[in-house]
Amino acid sequence: MDISSRLRSAIRDIPDFPKPGILFRDITPLLADPVLFREAVGEFARICRAKKADKIAGIDARGFLFGATVAYELGLGFVPIRKKGKLPFHTITQSYDLEYGSAEVEIHTDAFQKDERVALIDDLLATGGTAGAAIKLIRHSGANVVTAAFLIELSALGGRAALDDVPAEAIVSYA
Repeated sequence: MDISSRLRSAIRDIPDFPKPGILFRDITPLLADPVLFREAVGEFARICRAKKADKIAGIDARGFLFGATVAYELGLGFVPIRKKGKLPFHTITQSYDLEYGSAEVEIHTDAFQKDERVALIDDLLATGGTAGAAIKLIRHSGANVVTAAFLIELSALGGRAALDDVPAEAIVSYA
């Protein structure tokens, strides 16, 4: 069984969460399995290493789990991309639309160096709003996004279109 199939087998479907009509992909069983968690981190690390990333950025909150672990594995720095109001220093903010409203994410103004090569990591690519906003933040800071890597992609929702020209990889894909 390939890595995508092994990881998919540990992702459970939760219907009608967080609201009716949404099928939530729950990764907590995968995180609880040390072998599968290590395999997922290894796959993210492979992607980031191939793109020669200088730094890893992770999106609040599950992107922190994978992003920080991958940064540690590769000996790189980690930058959290947080929901608005959660960072204590000077920030830049980017708003974006969700399926059910709008939101904002932030980074510290000194999070990246000019022309730094950044790999963006998150658990899920759905409509691409959050990842697209994160890419704009990173670029606004002067850094380059060399890849966007996701544990899961819901390809039918067309999220890659929101990533501009950033190459994207998903470890597990659902049509």
